[in-house]
This record gives sequence, C-alpha cells and structure tokens, in this order.
Amino acid sequence: MTEVGSAYGEALYDLAKSENLADTILGQITVLDESFRQEPDFLRLLQSPNLPKQERCSVIDAGFQGKLHSYVLNFLKILTEKGYARHFSDCVAAYRQHYNVDNNILPVTAVTAVSLTAEQSEKLTGKLSTLTGKKVELTNRVDPGILGGVRLDYDGKRLDDTVSHRLDSVRAMLKNTVL
Repeated sequence: MTEVGSAYGEALYDLAKSENLADTILGQITVLDESFRQEPDFLRLLQSPNLPKQERCSVIDAGFQGKLHSYVLNFLKILTEKGYARHFSDCVAAYRQHYNVDNNILPVTAVTAVSLTAEQSEKLTGKLSTLTGKKVELTNRVDPGILGGVRLDYDGKRLDDTVSHRLDSVRAMLKNTVL
C-alpha cells in the first residue's frame, strides 16, 4: 500500500465514520474499485495530462453524478486533481483496513485445491471466529498446485496445512538426512 493510498483512504474513512456513512461509502468504493480493475482505461483517462483537470473532473461528474454519494464523488475528483487517481485501489485497501479494525472483522483467504463447499466454508468461518474472537470474512481461492489441504492467509500470517507444504517438509528432511 502506498503512502498516498494510506493517507487518503484513512481520511475518507474518518470522514465517513464521523458522518455514520462507513458502510455506504465502503460499498460504493468497493464497486468502483472492481469496475476500475475491469476497465483500467478509465483510470488512465483520469490521469491523462492531455486533458485539463477540469475536463477530467467533468468526466467524473458525467459518469457518476447522482449515482455516488457526494463524498465519494468529491474524493474521486480530489484524487484526479492531485494526480493520484492511480492510487485509488490503495485508498480502498486503507479504508477497508480501518473499517475492519473498527468493526472487529478479520479477512481470511483460504487457498484450496478445489472450491470449498458452502458447508465447509461455514464450518471454517465458525471455527476461525471462535479462535480469533472476530467476525471472519472468508474468501476462497483455488490453486490446484497445492494438491490438497488448506492454506489460511490472514493478518499478515500464513497457516499452511497443504499437501504440497507437507511434501516440501519431507523433501527438506530427506535432503538433510545423512545415511
């Protein structure tokens, strides 16, 4: 996460929180972030030195006026005017980080060889919630290369109980064994 993203994301979160709009703003910037990932040319347009800042802000108004909360609309304009539109995803990440802390939410990514069933996701979420004392937001990512088992990534930590990890451990042990 960039310093710009961190500073601006935190500022937007503080404003939204003070106005009791944290959920609304989070929903809108999350959708925008996903849209910008699908259409990166729009962010490039907002950064284009070929268009004056006023025209770039007019593009934002034309596309989003009446569809986004005024704070989100103005936030986009500020990023555009400052030349920081490319940091939007980092701003969203910083916002979400502050939101998660204040709402006792722990995002967890479960990496598995095949998709988890709804029942497995529910059980894993329940167990992790009990262990951490937080509301767990579970995301499942499929990586056939792990062969089996599950790897959990959360809060800068990794718990790896995958077949590939176990095989790597056995391989390392055999490599260091003197016969």
